[in-house]
Amino acid sequence: MTEGQFGLLDTDDVDSPGDEWEEVDVSDTEADRIARKRDREFSEFRERIKDADQFKVEASVFDDATYGALYKLVQDGHIDAFGGPISTGKEANVYTALSGETEVAVKVYRINASDFKDMRSYLDGDPRFEGIGSDKKKVVTAWVRKESSNLKRARRAGVRTPEPIAVERNVLVMEYLGTEEGRSKRLSEVHIENPETAYEVVKEYTRRLYDAGLVHGDLSEYNIVFHEGQLYIIDLGQAVTIHHPNADDFLERDCRNVANFFARQGVDATPEDLLAYVREYATPKDKDDTAPGSDDDAVPQGTPADRRDDE
Repeated sequence: MTEGQFGLLDTDDVDSPGDEWEEVDVSDTEADRIARKRDREFSEFRERIKDADQFKVEASVFDDATYGALYKLVQDGHIDAFGGPISTGKEANVYTALSGETEVAVKVYRINASDFKDMRSYLDGDPRFEGIGSDKKKVVTAWVRKESSNLKRARRAGVRTPEPIAVERNVLVMEYLGTEEGRSKRLSEVHIENPETAYEVVKEYTRRLYDAGLVHGDLSEYNIVFHEGQLYIIDLGQAVTIHHPNADDFLERDCRNVANFFARQGVDATPEDLLAYVREYATPKDKDDTAPGSDDDAVPQGTPADRRDDE
């Protein structure tokens, strides 16, 4: 990774600390209805995708409704052609695709094969998921919508993330972070020539997320990407709001992971200092004030260091 300034984004005012009270719709989507209808065009599309080399994976990744979701995204103009896999995991596979002349990423969450034990710690206690129970389809549908919402919220708070484009059932289409040579590298995969500056940006991103009422919950060198000279935060599906009962524990873990990584790069960073920085300079809405639109916290411009210089 070449030396750079890793410029921070300008921020907009944040309307509320999260969508913790927003109802998550887990009813059948158009993808489910398409799968049940099984018209000729959909059946032909399904067979083409099934026969494509890049999608020759276990059937549990692509059930009929997942094919229906992809078909609907094609019909809506979000996908024109599919590419190859970017990554595969126990919860989701990510593929490249073309949307017009723009390359996008298509994240397909598994339903039948997913192990939701890890997901549960992020869902339990979140009022958006009350009543969903252990229904895997409902959990994944809600999870994907939550990831899209978290990405939008992080971007409004001035955190660089992939831009979400469309959601259909268990499929999320978003901005592709990559070049002709392939996907952009994670921080764990590159040599950082300017680790002090990179740390300051990630530190500020952690504060901005918390200021906007979000805790990443799994922040580490594996979820920070170096793309076109800037640092991006990825994988916000598990991010929780400050109202979540485990939010403080997740924040402490994020600070520990980030600080320990940069300390190994020679930066004077400790989990305690990072946590203190976030808690001192982030001012999310009071946890007792849950009225929609009542947020009194507008994310300030610049870093706390910049603001201190102006005082």
